[in-house]
Amino acid sequence: MKLAFFGHKARAGERGGGLFNYSAEALRGLRALGTDVIFLYHGPRTRKRREMKEVQIGSFNVFNKDVLAEPNAQRVIEDTLRAERPDVAHASLSFSLLSRFDFTLPDICHDLGIPIIATLHFPYDRRSTFWGSASRSLYRLYATPLSRYDGVVIFSDEQKALLADYGVSPERLHVIPNGVDTEKYRPGRSDYKRKINAEFLITYMGRLDPEKNVGGLLKVFSELKLPPTHKLIVVGDGTESEKLQERYDRNSHILFTGWVSSEEERLRILQATDIFVLPSDVEGLSLALLEAMACACGIIATDAGADGEVLADTGILIDPEDLQPQLRLAMQIFMTHQDFRHAVAGKARERAIRHYSLDTNIQRLLRLYQHVLDDFERGRAPALRQAQDGPRGGRT
Repeated sequence: MKLAFFGHKARAGERGGGLFNYSAEALRGLRALGTDVIFLYHGPRTRKRREMKEVQIGSFNVFNKDVLAEPNAQRVIEDTLRAERPDVAHASLSFSLLSRFDFTLPDICHDLGIPIIATLHFPYDRRSTFWGSASRSLYRLYATPLSRYDGVVIFSDEQKALLADYGVSPERLHVIPNGVDTEKYRPGRSDYKRKINAEFLITYMGRLDPEKNVGGLLKVFSELKLPPTHKLIVVGDGTESEKLQERYDRNSHILFTGWVSSEEERLRILQATDIFVLPSDVEGLSLALLEAMACACGIIATDAGADGEVLADTGILIDPEDLQPQLRLAMQIFMTHQDFRHAVAGKARERAIRHYSLDTNIQRLLRLYQHVLDDFERGRAPALRQAQDGPRGGRT
């Protein structure tokens, strides 16, 4: 099978994130199973890597993000699809935040006889909060264009119900959660604690933006008055990086690494982690959460997006609307009851292997591609026969 994959690739030195990781892991897994993939992504004008079938779609950089396509972008897409003649296309949304392609890719592909599916990464929140209202408005906006895709991949049953309520046919919606390489992300020896002179390590890994509630985690940790060998490491950057570092930089128990681009170093940190905390107000499905589960960390996470459905009973779930009191209690439970922490951490890894392995994810994607392709061909067959035979009425 030949696949055109519309995804994301970080610039040199740019911090990664869920969208970048999804594209990288999907491409690696699909190619490992012999899928012929053409990768189309927004980026700066550089030499094309034809041996990897990577096609850069010119874009304007806005706030260090390639989000606005150049005027010739559609021509590049159409020329690539005509030349490569893929069987199926797959778009990781949002593909272009400030351009029209999230909405027009189905028309471009269908005009060329190519079925297309989308993976929707948008976070969501069921509660009547600012983030909940904002996420539901975004889902409502995307419901109509999503109905033009031949299949839509989402990460949870709740996400499926939300889109179905907004008019997307349930038959088009396919729950295929993110996957993690459970052979790579696994418990293992790490010297990271020795490097930072810690005996007990609490980790946050992700963006430092308002909806992530990292400030709440830092406040709770500071108020616990733990021994100096108990440390909190904050891995990532974002709009709140400077503010949080100014406020807590004098606390020697709290370490800010900034974004760590090395996957090996992030794995080294997770393998040394005793408690992994994800205090978000709103989420889609956190890849960092899956990586922490696979590494058998003791996990505390808010019941936001699909994270609660994924973690289930293999960690401690807390209410983001009552974050600080519940987070304080959860951290105390895990620090005090080591046997309990180890038991649920082991269950978290088992759950990651059973339900969220990357291999399973890729196999399900391949089955979906074939299913969508078969349905598309069946739907085209009557029209093709009619076009070949000509009008049936009025013949003499």
